[in-house]
Amino acid sequence: MDDVADLLADLVAIDSVNPDLVPGGAGEAEIAAFIVGWAQDVGLETTVLERTPGRPSVLVRARGTGGGRTLLLCGHIDTVTAEGMDHPPHEPRIDGDRLYGRGAYDMKAGVAAALVACREAARLGLAGDVVVAAVADEEHASLGVQECLEAVTADAAIVTEPTELELVVAHKGFVWSEVEVTGVAAHGSRPHLGVDAIVKAGPILTAIGELDEALAAREHDLLGRGSVHASVIEGGAELSSYPARCAIGLERRTLPGETGADVEAELAALLDRCRAADPRLAVEQRTVLVREPFEVDRDSELVRIVGEAAGSPPRIGGASYWADAAFIAAAGIPTVMFGPGGEGAHAAVEWVSVPDTRAVAQTLVGVAQRLCR
Repeated sequence: MDDVADLLADLVAIDSVNPDLVPGGAGEAEIAAFIVGWAQDVGLETTVLERTPGRPSVLVRARGTGGGRTLLLCGHIDTVTAEGMDHPPHEPRIDGDRLYGRGAYDMKAGVAAALVACREAARLGLAGDVVVAAVADEEHASLGVQECLEAVTADAAIVTEPTELELVVAHKGFVWSEVEVTGVAAHGSRPHLGVDAIVKAGPILTAIGELDEALAAREHDLLGRGSVHASVIEGGAELSSYPARCAIGLERRTLPGETGADVEAELAALLDRCRAADPRLAVEQRTVLVREPFEVDRDSELVRIVGEAAGSPPRIGGASYWADAAFIAAAGIPTVMFGPGGEGAHAAVEWVSVPDTRAVAQTLVGVAQRLCR
């Protein structure tokens, strides 16, 4: 596993900022081409998927001898913006056991570990396949994992997001919604003609706060509580006019067992109560994006196998953030998350533990030996 850090540094050196987050961002084309070249050089099969031009994902396969189960290892190759970092973001720097650079922690270390594990699995003569899905666009709309799931099937999957060497068996989901209050525009000197949409939104904001307090009554043992907050608000045109519109952007973080439909019903009931209190309230709600939560049975075979492969029982944990694991699990593939430790996801200083990255690669090989033999 000595070359895991070298591969990680090569990946960090490639700018792969998601262009849907940062206009003009480099995207995944260069890093995908690098992964294809690396994989072919070590004798692995590759398939490039690029339904969206300029946004490729790569499937890397260590083909088994036949008759065994397939293990899918998944990691994303896009990153968030590199602006504001205190070190050149695509110049990987090692300081002690840490490798610094944009994407090192989130999540090129996990991708490097998966690729090296795939290479090592190919040398073991396993019956089953090991497949790495190096996917595009996880940081925005998850185009890559959805496309890959149309092209590959597996009996188990590990998403190598950074988990601090915890075996993550659940993560939260989220629902983004917009609530729009309609008023009547009028000159500020003519209150008999105007309806203030911003003022009308006040009781709705209060109700959102009350809903958030109510959500605290239910907790998941690994994920804590669900939540809702008003993320953005906009309205009005000028100080001397009654605002005709006020839009509130909401984020509702969900727990396993809560669906997008549940959240829509929850918000509909909230708005119905506000309308009942104010018959003049004109308000509509629309759902912008739904990402479902994820959870796997802690007594499942995959959880047991990863624990065995780790050498000592890993901590069982949950992730507060959303990940592509939800899409993979929804496709009927038993899934967990397991990745290295570090700090600085989406932050000005980002680093990952090199020993942890090696440990993840070793664990993935151990899982392949047990699952794909």
